[in-house]
Amino acid sequence: MSAAVTGDGPWLDDAAGRLVRPFTVSNGRTRPTIAFDLMSQVMVTGVTPLGYLGPEHGEALDLCLAPVSVAEVAAHLKLPAAVAKVLLSDLVDCGALTTKPPVTPHLPTDRALLEAVLDGLRRQL
Repeated sequence: MSAAVTGDGPWLDDAAGRLVRPFTVSNGRTRPTIAFDLMSQVMVTGVTPLGYLGPEHGEALDLCLAPVSVAEVAAHLKLPAAVAKVLLSDLVDCGALTTKPPVTPHLPTDRALLEAVLDGLRRQL
């Protein structure tokens, strides 16, 4: 069994995978202080966080130089979304990140239009 460290990244084992369990990264916390949607956008503010933050916090900040979704941050960090939300909420709380809700597309609610689409689909079948 061989373990490897890639830079400041997570400890990995060839057979077992990640050696540090995901909720260790968030100090066992499972609930963020801010309500995030998976499609919420986060971006750095330029404020330097005060106090100690773990290496995953730094990785998250690096990912958020341009607006990025919470889901993308979780995927890049290879962490469950719940853990990523806790890390991101830490960064929002200390002023290092800003967040905005996802942009929801305007869906047509005109009944006549929806019925016309449905009729068109039925003719195709």
